Parts: sequence; structure tokens; C-alpha cells
Amino acid sequence: MRPWTVTSGGLTVVVRLTPRGGRDAIDGIERRDDGQWVLKARVRAAATEGEANGALVALLARAAGVPPRSVALVSGATARIKRLTIAGHGPTLAAALEKACGVS
Repeated sequence: MRPWTVTSGGLTVVVRLTPRGGRDAIDGIERRDDGQWVLKARVRAAATEGEANGALVALLARAAGVPPRSVALVSGATARIKRLTIAGHGPTLAAALEKACGVS
């Protein structure tokens, strides 16, 4: 299972974000206790005034090879679990995230 879904406009991704994580990185994929699959990410930014969300957008944009304006936070602005969309060609974006996660 993957924490993303290919859509007509790109990709929808579910992320578990750790702010003030010491570095900006994607730490792989995890299945939560409720059965939901999430992309684990950490950022150096604090969870104040949207700084961590902005850093997450930049991190996913780099990983997917798209400009930050192509990544949008859909839900979870103040929660640890977030849903984002990445605009572009879905299968290409999914392949880029698989590479960033180290999965095949």
C-alpha cells in the first residue's frame, strides 16, 4: 500500500509531519494503528505560523521534482496528519516519491 493516490490532476498524499525534527527529510512509509498508510516526513521548522507546513510543501516539491506552487495543503493545517495535492502527471510524481522513500 502507498500513502498516495493518483488523481486526474496529479497526486494526493497523506503525510505524518514531525516539526522541529532536526532536518528536512522524508523518512519512508508507515502504517498507522488505524490502518492508514502515511508518508513520514520531518522538517526543521517549528509548528508555528505555518512554518512547518511551508517547509513540508518545499520538501515534497523537491522530492517530486516540481515547483512549490504545484503542492497544496488540502487538510490538516494544524494537525500532525496532513493531506496534500501535487499537480502534474500522477504516475511520474508517484515514481518520484517512491524513489525518495527508497521503495520500489
